[in-house]
Amino acid sequence: MGKLDHKVAVITGSTRGIGKAIAHEFVRQGAKVVITSASVANVQSAVAEFPPGTAYGFVCDVVSIADMERLVAAAVNKFGRIDCFINNAGISEPFGNITESDPEVWGRVIDTNLKGTYNGCRAAIGYFLRENIRGKIINMAGSGTDSGSNTPWISAYGSTKAAIARFTFAVAQEYKHTGIAVMLLHPGLVRTGMVSADNPTPELSKQLATFNTILDIFAQPPSVAAGLAVQLASGWSDSKTGVYLSALCGSRKKWLLLSYPFRKILNRIDRQTY
Repeated sequence: MGKLDHKVAVITGSTRGIGKAIAHEFVRQGAKVVITSASVANVQSAVAEFPPGTAYGFVCDVVSIADMERLVAAAVNKFGRIDCFINNAGISEPFGNITESDPEVWGRVIDTNLKGTYNGCRAAIGYFLRENIRGKIINMAGSGTDSGSNTPWISAYGSTKAAIARFTFAVAQEYKHTGIAVMLLHPGLVRTGMVSADNPTPELSKQLATFNTILDIFAQPPSVAAGLAVQLASGWSDSKTGVYLSALCGSRKKWLLLSYPFRKILNRIDRQTY
């Protein structure tokens, strides 16, 4: 018996990295998943990794509310219902200060991360209300979420994650009497393409040693975030809303920091890109 038996989850941006890890863990726990990306090839490749009948692929752009409405309709048509909607899709801008940034790229980060989360929530909550389903929504936090967490050189990304946190808790309050749970997950620091130091910008090159050390200390595999996502989607969160779980909570962060010298000596630092 899995923790998510007979559940159906839609996960945006789930053809790689954290989103794909969450999808795989959901399937292992008994759920069926809808995999999404703006790339046809990426969707087809990702779906092929899952056991037959457990995953369905849908190509969409989270910036489009019409695409999000179509995503919800397609998921229901395929699997009969939706129990959990995860707004995972997100991007970041190149490492640098704002005077050297491309305004179009900066704006695209805001649109994808923040507007995409809004669009996903709006489409999912509309469906849950129409069908009288006590559904669950999981939004993704990140650097910039916690008080005092500044994000120099990735100001668009950090701004979206701070805004997503406020947005999540606001929407949780708006729908707290409906049985719909709106929750926030901080996946921690994961070595994905978003935090890759390949082809670094001039600004990142200046700080590459510090950047790589931070990754060595605090980066974790996406399985940690996937386990927390299962917890939020499971019966554990029934009758709860506005819940926040973090893969870099205080105790976890302390353990990673204290264990770093030993992991370094024993050559047990995971440098895989997910």
